[in-house]
Amino acid sequence: MSMVGNLRKVAHLTRRNRRRVDLSHPARSPLGSSVINCVIYRDGARQPGTDTVEEAVRQVRRRGHGFVWLGLHEPDEAEFARVAELFDLHPLAVEDAVMAHQRPKLESYGDVLFAVLKTVTYVEHEQLTATSEVVDTGEIMVFTGPDFVVTVRHGRHGSLGPLREDLEAEPQQLAKGPSAVLHAIADHVVDDYVSVTDAVQNDIDAVESDVFSPQGAKTADAGRIYQLKRELLELKRAVVPLSRPLETLWTKPLRTVDPGIRAYFRDVADHLARVTEQITSFDALLDSILQAHLAQIAVTQNDDARKITAWAAIIAVPTMVCGVYGMNFDNMPELHWTFGYPLALGVIATACFLLHRNFKRNGWL
Repeated sequence: MSMVGNLRKVAHLTRRNRRRVDLSHPARSPLGSSVINCVIYRDGARQPGTDTVEEAVRQVRRRGHGFVWLGLHEPDEAEFARVAELFDLHPLAVEDAVMAHQRPKLESYGDVLFAVLKTVTYVEHEQLTATSEVVDTGEIMVFTGPDFVVTVRHGRHGSLGPLREDLEAEPQQLAKGPSAVLHAIADHVVDDYVSVTDAVQNDIDAVESDVFSPQGAKTADAGRIYQLKRELLELKRAVVPLSRPLETLWTKPLRTVDPGIRAYFRDVADHLARVTEQITSFDALLDSILQAHLAQIAVTQNDDARKITAWAAIIAVPTMVCGVYGMNFDNMPELHWTFGYPLALGVIATACFLLHRNFKRNGWL
């Protein structure tokens, strides 16, 4: 149980109080360009740095032990060509890694696994509007081979620097090789999914409260609901397709995946299933909220129409009487009668009063 507990602790990348170093910033990278970091790991321990990626690979392959973790951020085709040649990466996977905008997937090219994971982050906003950005997405491509890990990150978020530090603090996990890094990245990405869905739920709760408030039909904005549905769709596109790659990683024996790591991909898949269920329920809830809001608007419009109709009926009485006696014919009953004028006013007032009381009793006014 103690070993399982330690591995679970590593799988969830326990937050530590020590100061983080953000390795994702090009200005802090000793290698410059799109290369964020290049580190050799042997028996789970970080080895002294090297000047070039070629030198790092040469050291690992000369000793026949350990692996290289190369981190890149948005490399162009020319920059990545050298890396692809060095690690003998498949051209199709190289094209996907450079161009980005891929669906989450897992592909095998001999001894090399190519995984695509969509990263997401919640965009903070003071108040949700019809144009608010709620979810921002990026991508992480991971190449894992017998003696290397190449990570290619696209987007403004999803830095792997803190994750690298957490793994380095658990050398027994890193000693399992490149597949341990792939698992840590997948677990990190799915943990971010959980955080984002929890934050999106707060926005949905706020919209739901507005819709079902006493003045919901007047204060709620259908544009906010549509915007949330659009952002939720973007989150769904990032999360749902990842289930099949994770299932492959924990159900099928792969040469580049350590047997001791496979079971922990199942734990990540379980967390992903929970997030997927949440997103599905959010989508259904937003549909219900939207339908309720539209029903409220329809009811309000019907109430307004009834009020307009009632007042039109009341106003029709004096309009009709005044219309008749405004024709100015010489021979009209009560035209020259002394009590004709007050009688007409009395008839109008009485009829209007009776109509008003009847409409109000029926809820039309």
